[in-house]
Amino acid sequence: EANSAMACWPKPMGTCIGFFEGLGINAELVCVTAVCVLLLALGITGNMLTILVVWLRPHLRSTTYLYLSSMAISDLLILLLMPLDLYYKLWRFRPWDLGDTVCKLSVFASESCTYSSILHITALSLERYLAVCRPLTAKTLVTRTRIRTLIGCLWVVAVISAGPVFAMVGVEELGGGEGESECRCTDYAVSSGLLGAMMWLSNLYFLVPLGILGVVYSLIGRKLWLRPQRSSRDRAQRHTIKMLGMIVLAFVLCWLPFHVGRTLFSVTLGSSADMYYVSQYFNLVSFVLFYLSAAVNPILYNTMSARYRHAVRSLLRSHTLSHCSQNLGDGWRNKTLFRGTLSLVRHIVRFIV
Repeated sequence: EANSAMACWPKPMGTCIGFFEGLGINAELVCVTAVCVLLLALGITGNMLTILVVWLRPHLRSTTYLYLSSMAISDLLILLLMPLDLYYKLWRFRPWDLGDTVCKLSVFASESCTYSSILHITALSLERYLAVCRPLTAKTLVTRTRIRTLIGCLWVVAVISAGPVFAMVGVEELGGGEGESECRCTDYAVSSGLLGAMMWLSNLYFLVPLGILGVVYSLIGRKLWLRPQRSSRDRAQRHTIKMLGMIVLAFVLCWLPFHVGRTLFSVTLGSSADMYYVSQYFNLVSFVLFYLSAAVNPILYNTMSARYRHAVRSLLRSHTLSHCSQNLGDGWRNKTLFRGTLSLVRHIVRFIV
């Protein structure tokens, strides 16, 4: 079992294929599943609203909200993969019944979205640094067109960074003549050193942005809090930085346990059974925190941004209650509901494409 677990690929959600083997069906797995299902519902709703609000409300199409809406797409994709992870990582990790293509694509999508979110947070923080500390440079350099181009480049970098996953993960038959298959890190990835290289890349994607964010927000904080609030623009900047600071804090709190847990798992392989199970339970917590990171951002926006709250309420009123009430007396309720739903779907497709 130790060799099987050692060969697994530590996925971004704080686990790896094989991490929870041996836990069995118990109260912990039931609680984790219940919490994840709640996060799934909240996260999909919140991120969908963020995407729609930014697309349908022109006053929210600032460069900051362009970043946040792109992050919402990334978080939404991560959450849509949750049912697959819950089933095959917690409850029944073998046999894998969905084929090699789904195995590779699911891990690749998760890696790509993870890298994309980290790059977005870093780029957004650097842009805020320019806006606060170098306003003249920001005025000429930061435009919506350039930010849209930059966001596209961030996605390209994230996808390229996750590309080696296709050569690293696959469906392999287990030994022992049981005829069971598992979506896992391949023997080639272990023997060639590809697994180790990707682990280093994953660590760099956390540690380097963490260092950049620490420096950037220290400089921003020093600039904002040492100068008086001369205008409403200064107060608005402080409020925006506070919201972004909460997003960064949530990022660190949700991701730090993953890296600690992966290290704990690697050093406890071959040691006592007690330490091995401690590392497994630690990674259960990391598993939940990964999906919390994908669901929490819209909650933070709603808590800290009155403009976002107002836009969400306006969106919900205009695309639900108003569509129903306008034509109730004419007997067109069902038709109006259908048109309203179709309109929302079209907006989503246009935004993503």
